[in-house]
Amino acid sequence: MSGSSWRGLLLRIGEKCPEYGGNTDFKEHIEFCHSGLWRELEHSRDDILDDALDLDNCDRIWILMRFLTVLWPLIIVETQYGSLDHKSQLAVFKGALPGNNLSIRVHKVDFLTQTRSILRCAVKFFNQGLVVLFETLSSAATSVDEEKGNPSWQPRADFYVTCILSCLPWGGAELNEQVPEEIERVMVAIEAYLSIRKHSSDVGFSVFEEDDDETGKTDSEKDFLEDLWDRIQDLSRNGWKLDSVPRPHLSFEARLVAGKSHDIGPISCPQQPHLPSTLSEITLGKEKHEAESKYPQRIHRLNIFPANKIEDLQPIDRRKECASYMVGLPVPFRYEYLMAETIFSQLLLLPHPPFKPMYYTLVIIDLCKAVPGAFPAVVVGAVRALFERIADLDMECRTRLILWFSHHLSNFQFIWPWEEWAYVLDLPKWAPQRVFVQEVLEREVCLSYWDKVKQSVENAPALEELLPPKRGLDFKYSTEDGREITGQYSLSEELRGMVKGRLSAREVFSWMEENVLPSHGFEVALKIVVQTLLDIGSKSFTHLITVLERYGQVFAKLCPDQDRQVMLITEVSSYWKNSTQLIAIAIDRMMGYRLISTLAIVRWVFSPSKIEQFHTSDHPWEILGNAVGKAYNRIRDLRKEISSLKKAVALAEEVAEKAKAELEYAESKLSLVDGEPVLGENL
Repeated sequence: MSGSSWRGLLLRIGEKCPEYGGNTDFKEHIEFCHSGLWRELEHSRDDILDDALDLDNCDRIWILMRFLTVLWPLIIVETQYGSLDHKSQLAVFKGALPGNNLSIRVHKVDFLTQTRSILRCAVKFFNQGLVVLFETLSSAATSVDEEKGNPSWQPRADFYVTCILSCLPWGGAELNEQVPEEIERVMVAIEAYLSIRKHSSDVGFSVFEEDDDETGKTDSEKDFLEDLWDRIQDLSRNGWKLDSVPRPHLSFEARLVAGKSHDIGPISCPQQPHLPSTLSEITLGKEKHEAESKYPQRIHRLNIFPANKIEDLQPIDRRKECASYMVGLPVPFRYEYLMAETIFSQLLLLPHPPFKPMYYTLVIIDLCKAVPGAFPAVVVGAVRALFERIADLDMECRTRLILWFSHHLSNFQFIWPWEEWAYVLDLPKWAPQRVFVQEVLEREVCLSYWDKVKQSVENAPALEELLPPKRGLDFKYSTEDGREITGQYSLSEELRGMVKGRLSAREVFSWMEENVLPSHGFEVALKIVVQTLLDIGSKSFTHLITVLERYGQVFAKLCPDQDRQVMLITEVSSYWKNSTQLIAIAIDRMMGYRLISTLAIVRWVFSPSKIEQFHTSDHPWEILGNAVGKAYNRIRDLRKEISSLKKAVALAEEVAEKAKAELEYAESKLSLVDGEPVLGENL
């Protein structure tokens, strides 16, 4: 069997069983994988170990983990490589602590818990390793608190406790059966930690301004860990019974009974250094931010649907993670609503989602096509529920929802019951629901064409009022509308001819200095240049880029300072006044070519003439967001470059010091004879 073959077995274990839409019994598939790995173990032991534990790169393995954690104990107890158990557990646990992906780290400890639970259940004796691990984590969680001057204590402690609680649904039943007193001790330790822990909330990262659920309590009253703890307590009171957790290991119990399990051995958690209590608030804040970045909180679920939609779910089932096999999860309940809440929770997560928004768009589209009888209706329900609360939705979240919804509709023939939302025309122009509909229709026009979108709202023809004008540009020197031919028109035509003649940017600017600026002034010159060059580049995005690359220096020389750059942006928005998308694209490209500065864009966005748009359009926020994002990326790139240069300088200094030391050593071995250096006797 080739390396790629046994790797494929590990990645696809359990995939062919009926629970995942296959036609092979899971026992038969595990046996097949076991026999394949057994043959290769003698020659590829280390490779198999590394691949079995390489959870970082196996996105699908979270759902199939329960099957992998049956295969691994079989390999351990039926070979002479019993030390594989000890090595594997240490590798998993140690690999779970570093890094920035909290989900991966928690799942590594989940893998450890399941493997140990299966081994312990099968061999019928208590293995101290797992409880010792839990107690080590809980002890580390309460070892240092913020009152002693360590602001990174709680993020790190939350991570350790989250690891324990996330493991219990997988192995809680076996643990409760074999070692009830020890598990009760762990639960008491966690409860003690939660009693001294501060509630974690950040209003700035709340999706809704007010998030009331059906009980009258707000989501902000419980953070993720508090919510998870409540669900684990419910699971404990229910005897740790959880139908959604498969137990394929029971079919192999007889073979596992004869095996031996090895203790994990002593494990220590990395401790954060104690900080002196005299540090400034800025330093303490920085330490806390770094800790929260290293140990980020789990994603808090977004409440979209009422409780009666998911009334058959046990509390802990709501935290089950959805991965690439969402459609075929072997669980005893309908989980379409849970899938939708999980996806939207990530899509609307602040300050940014785990993946790019386009990822969630494609996932939702695939799910709608894979489950056409159920999931599209769930998505429709989610959109309606979010639309009803759009006034409370954070501005960033609203923008993401607009972008997702318009793109989603573009993949389904722009079909939507717009007549349900026709009432928004009676609302003020600044009303969030009216703005939402307006922005979605405008984005749809960008993704398709005006007549197609108009046709999609034929059941609510009044909404045509919210569509953008059909013609996007407003060229001031056009003669199509019967406009008078003026001297400025002639200058514009002359400039157009120079561009067609491929004159250089220097020649165009010289012409401006000699023929336009002296007699007409800066404002007219700017208007002629912007209107004419943008009109030449209006045929396509490629034409626009070509014009900016070839004649961008004309803009740069005309507008070298911030005040004039604001006037340049104003003229650009005047030309594209009927197409907010093209305004954003043109400004973004100009910033990319360093023709306008970030500060100029900020000044323009907050200028008196634009303030009235703040509550009637997302357009200013989009431009501002693009500008800030580009500025941040530049700063980040410069910091990386500075860091790289510092390392290069340090390396060069180290080499220089080494060369200097070698030179001094060599000189110490030389003696002068008649003014000439010769080798000394001490060489």
